[in-house]
Formats: sequence, structure tokens, C-alpha cells
Amino acid sequence: MTFLDALPERYSVILCDIWGVVHDGVDLYPGAAERLLGWVGEGRRIILITNAPRTAEAVEQQLARIGLPRGAWHGISTSGEAGIVALNEVGAPVGFIGTPDDRDILESRGVVISAGDDFTDLACLGLDGVRMNPADYLADLEPLVARGVVMHCLNPDRMVVRGGVPEACAGAIADLYEGLSGSVRWYGKPHPAIYQHALDLADNPAKTSIVAIGDALPTDVLGAARQGIDCIFVTGGIHAGEPFPAAFAPQYGLGDWAPVAVVATLG
Repeated sequence: MTFLDALPERYSVILCDIWGVVHDGVDLYPGAAERLLGWVGEGRRIILITNAPRTAEAVEQQLARIGLPRGAWHGISTSGEAGIVALNEVGAPVGFIGTPDDRDILESRGVVISAGDDFTDLACLGLDGVRMNPADYLADLEPLVARGVVMHCLNPDRMVVRGGVPEACAGAIADLYEGLSGSVRWYGKPHPAIYQHALDLADNPAKTSIVAIGDALPTDVLGAARQGIDCIFVTGGIHAGEPFPAAFAPQYGLGDWAPVAVVATLG
């Protein structure tokens, strides 16, 4: 019997990452849906927490296409939701980096995309689907830094693995922007706002009753640690089977913090 099979009863709320834990961007991982459904059957509340730069509705549609039963979760907290609120507060058209679908999602929620280059703020949701190397964006980023444009990064992930193939995310572009001395506002894990949204969806339980599950050390795991939430580290996602690094807690000033469990998959 594994730690997941006998998850302590005190964990009445589970904050579960999606990409790298539940699916690989194309297919569900074996046993992931059954695990979540089992926990729901035990009366636990499942909140999916994701750095997807999209709305909760868009993520729900993606999960339906991949085949995750709707009964396997109770709510979805996305970095996109937090970023959309901030972009609407800018009060002026913004620049944009991402796919046409990403743009449609922003515009459907009232974000106005600038038709010119006189914007002061830029929405970065990820690669545009044509230029698949973050370095390809440098020529666009340099003049934006010179103008003092603020980048809003709606996905702090640097990389995901889609169907076994690594794919860069918005966080990789934002890293380049900061490297050029540009200003970036980050939304999603490991930053606080996405956790507060997730806890609101779960009716703000005591943190001692929560466990977070994730596969990315600098986002899922670090975010849980900084929020004072227990964490289960899944090695089978982005870190491709690597063990939990002994230097993780010292690296981030976390003392002797460690995940409560390290597992290969949810299955």
C-alpha cells in the first residue's frame, strides 16, 4: 500500500496540479482519474490548481476533451483568471504574445489587445505556435524593455512536456525579459494569488487540512512550501523521474522543509 492509497484523513482538501500530474497535454496518465474519483468518493474536496494562462472554463473544456470525468474535481484555480483581472485593471489596450486561441480567451473576458505599439503593458500567455524557441522573441522584447513596458506573465511555467515532447511556456519568455532588465508581473504558482483563489473555492479550510500535489519544483512544490501547505512531489512529470533534491529547502531558505511524500505518479 502506498502513501496515496492510505492518504491521511486529515487531508480533506487536495490542491492538485494538472499538467504533469493528471495528464501530459495529450492523454490522461494511467490511474490518475481513478485516484481523483476515489478521493472524491472518500468525501475529500479536489481543487485543480494550474498555471494555465486561461480561464477555468477553458481548462474544463480541455479536461473534457482529454477524458477526465467531471466528477473528479470540485473547482479549478488558474493563473489566467488572476492575470485577466489585472489586465482589465490596466484601463488601456495591451500588447500580446500567445496563440490566436489565447487572444480569443482574453478578448472574451474584456481584455483589449492593442492594434499598435503604443501600449504600456503586455500580456504574455506563451509561445505563438509558430516561433517555438523563446530566443526567437528576443528581437521583439528588446524594444519593449527600452520603452519600459510591463510584461504580465500569465503562466510562470518555463516548460511542460506535451505527449513526451518538451515545450517552452510563457515563463521562459518572461525570464528572458527580466534578463534584459524588463519588469515582469507574475501570476500563478508559486505566487500567493492563485493559492488564495484555490482556498476560496474550497471555503478557506485550515492549512493543516490541505495537501498540494505537483510535479514542478520551482512552481508546485515551492509554492506549497511558501504557503505552509503539505506537499506530495510527483517525480514522473516535468522532472522525468529525478528524486527530490536534497538541496531544495536550503536553496530557497526553507529550513528543513520536505514534501510529506514522493511518488512516481498518481496511479
